[in-house]
Amino acid sequence: MAEEGDVLTNLDNQPGANGTDNQPAAAIITQYVKDLSVENPNAPDVYQWQGQPRIDVQFNIGAQPAGQEVHEVTLKINITASGEKGHFYLVELAYCGLVGLRNIPEDQAHAFLYAEAPRLLFPFARRVVADAVRDAGFPPLVVDPIDFGGLYVQQLNARRQQAEQGKQGAATPTPGGDA
Repeated sequence: MAEEGDVLTNLDNQPGANGTDNQPAAAIITQYVKDLSVENPNAPDVYQWQGQPRIDVQFNIGAQPAGQEVHEVTLKINITASGEKGHFYLVELAYCGLVGLRNIPEDQAHAFLYAEAPRLLFPFARRVVADAVRDAGFPPLVVDPIDFGGLYVQQLNARRQQAEQGKQGAATPTPGGDA
């Protein structure tokens, strides 16, 4: 009878059909805080301020190759909490994940890197933000969930529309210009 350790072998080493390994695979290899900045520029006066701060959350997603079949996906989150008297706090986070991709078509790899990987990284980045805000002396800020898949589709559609408008604009004479 096989022992439990034998069953839990590295499934990545199992050959595909006919002895080849051409099965698509995608996975988060590791994740980490690449850069974190927390500013509390008006301490200690800020703790006497009345009212709730206005919270502005901005985020950006980037991906770049980090090796063969490995990409670094970066989820950047910038948060500014401000009020009438100035900034309560500012948080800038670059939360990254190393993503392994094998035998995945380019369009699907792009979707994974810019939609699915950020979705997987986000809960951990959100916890880092909440802890950073709490450690700055404020109630933890729990950033609302983000629909990365919906945003990805929205971005693709916007790019397609821009490309179509660019093609139409090149073929359409401008008013008062020569065609």
